[in-house]
Amino acid sequence: MPMLLLAGPAAEPWTVADLKSFLRVEHDADDAVIASLLTAARAQIEAATGKMLLAQRWRLVLDAWPRDGRIVLRARPLRALIAVRSYDERGYAHGLDLDSFVLDLAGGVIASPPWALPEPGRAIAGIELDLELGYGTAPDDVPAPLRHAVRTLVAQWYDNRGGAADASAAVLPGGVAAMIAPYRTVAL
Repeated sequence: MPMLLLAGPAAEPWTVADLKSFLRVEHDADDAVIASLLTAARAQIEAATGKMLLAQRWRLVLDAWPRDGRIVLRARPLRALIAVRSYDERGYAHGLDLDSFVLDLAGGVIASPPWALPEPGRAIAGIELDLELGYGTAPDDVPAPLRHAVRTLVAQWYDNRGGAADASAAVLPGGVAAMIAPYRTVAL
């Protein structure tokens, strides 16, 4: 189930000004560095938890409908189902009625009776679902521990910019890992 980012979040969990205050940076020379670290830290927390922090649009691509009619998303939280398309054998897209789907926003599940779903006409990437994922549109919509994890990760990376090439750079610092642990999606 590949997912493609259609539109990233309109904002980040923190502003550069907020982070400069937290980092005790009083000059503007590192604003671009701090902004890029912020984006990277948000993406790292999203990847580690499977939770999109701020509202963003994604496309889920399927080869076929699940037999039980239930699509369980790996990335969450689900905010909305925007569009569903099925492709015929000639490659033409046909929009499906969104009212034929039931959304379990809390569980990240999109469901429809299996008999109500038309089989795609092509065997690969025959179905596309456009989704909105994220806790909300404003930074304050993001749970405080996840926001703090982003800020802490930015601080860690800002203070240790020379160590980014080392192999341990891919591992989250212990404090950040502990902050995000309750939000990780567990696959059984």
